[in-house]
Amino acid sequence: MEGCRYYLVMILVQIAYGGSSVLVKLSLEEGLKPVVFVVYRHVMAMFLLAPFAYVLERKQRPSLTFSIAAKVFVLTLFGTTIHLNVYYTGLAYTSPTVACALSNIVPTLTFLMAVLLRMENLNIKSVRGQAKVVGTLLCICGSLIFTFWKGYLFKGLVERPLLTIYSTELKHGSENWIKGSALILISQIVWCSWLILQAVVTRVYPAPLSLTTLICFFASLQSSIVAMFFARDQASWRIDTNVQLLTIVYSGVVSSALVYYLQTWCISYKGPVFTAMFSPLQVIIVALFSAFAFAERFHVGSLIGAFLIIVGLYSFLWGKKTDGLVAAVTENEKGVLNDDKVVTITLNDIKVTNPVTTETA
Repeated sequence: MEGCRYYLVMILVQIAYGGSSVLVKLSLEEGLKPVVFVVYRHVMAMFLLAPFAYVLERKQRPSLTFSIAAKVFVLTLFGTTIHLNVYYTGLAYTSPTVACALSNIVPTLTFLMAVLLRMENLNIKSVRGQAKVVGTLLCICGSLIFTFWKGYLFKGLVERPLLTIYSTELKHGSENWIKGSALILISQIVWCSWLILQAVVTRVYPAPLSLTTLICFFASLQSSIVAMFFARDQASWRIDTNVQLLTIVYSGVVSSALVYYLQTWCISYKGPVFTAMFSPLQVIIVALFSAFAFAERFHVGSLIGAFLIIVGLYSFLWGKKTDGLVAAVTENEKGVLNDDKVVTITLNDIKVTNPVTTETA
């Protein structure tokens, strides 16, 4: 059961991201500025996490040197400031389902970067290595089929949308769709770099709560500087609707505070590729949210794509788990040999010292 917690955590993370994508889309269409939203959510997360980080990690938290602070600053620049601002700008021009589908270059690109940097073991001649490669490709193909292949249209899950505030006709022209897709692809390439960098930073600063607090602090600072250029008027900082307020609170508490911490914790134990491989689940989660909230309907491609995503994810995780078992068996074999040597030495020592003890008696 202990090993299942990593899988459950990453599924929870993708559910949280899926809910955030839908809420953010609603708020953007109601006039919320992306750069202002990024500032608000990270300021809220910073003040929420800081007391817990200070109390719970005061003994395990290493000293914050200039070198570590510089690494966290660069990590934040990639993972929040650039990624989120570019992603939300692109999301304003397309739908949440398409945005999530385009984000599924994350597993492949992260996997490739990790292999090149020798952060991920890949023996292409072994079955487990081939399972990881095939699983990654199936997740990508499934995501693309899920999004772009329509086919037969099934009956909707609900008669009427739960939310009527959503408008798909606002900015979804062909030109804007291409612009939004390009921005989202750029943001996901930056996100892959963030996953790799986070694995490096967690080694030198193994305090997940404190690291998450620092990320939120630098994100607030960096995004505030960006906002000075793109949101100078006071009207941009005003929260006009309940949906905007709900989005900011949800993203600050769940997406920035909780999810950042869980993801950092999971990367420190399982690596960046394990975390990235759960990204394709987000397109299924967002589609389910949209089916209930906006009465969107599923197609044949939706079912086939979802099936391929699940099979691909299972294939990769099986290969990843097998890698861990092989490494554990190798270490245990070495440990047993060492233990045998220790036992042999101990027995010899007893044979030598027993006669001496008897004579003395």
